[in-house]
Amino acid sequence: MAVIEERIRSMGLYLPDSAKVPANVVIDFAWARVFDNRVYVSGHGPQAPDGSIVGPFGLVGADVTPEQATDAARLATLSVLASVKRAIGDLDRITAWLRIDGFVLTAPGFDRTTNVINSCSRLLSDLFGPGIASHARTAMGVAATPLRCPVVIAAELAFKP
Repeated sequence: MAVIEERIRSMGLYLPDSAKVPANVVIDFAWARVFDNRVYVSGHGPQAPDGSIVGPFGLVGADVTPEQATDAARLATLSVLASVKRAIGDLDRITAWLRIDGFVLTAPGFDRTTNVINSCSRLLSDLFGPGIASHARTAMGVAATPLRCPVVIAAELAFKP
């Protein structure tokens, strides 16, 4: 039984399909790279169930509210989980979330990036429990992100081979 996926469904959430990016965007990398017992996950933005990138788009603190950015971080985390599932087949195989890197597209002066990325950490804890979900983390404000996504999440995790 897929315990983590059942928890996702019971929370009214979803794992999106593979990312659908605009025709002029070239993807020359792996969304998730497995090496030994690790998965290295590229930066993911928020996605709809069909894999399309969803808004709002723009600078947090100007175009996007902190609350909208928090929601975007949660959706980006689900995108990360979907890529991990495609890479290893079963989210229940995850034994440790090691590192989360959160990038927030910020307006000048917006310094609450930690608050935005907290929704990623909380979702992982709710799904996997604090023992597996405990991770090192970066929450950086940046001047640009792909497609003006307000939040991009990358990760490193360990799993049972």
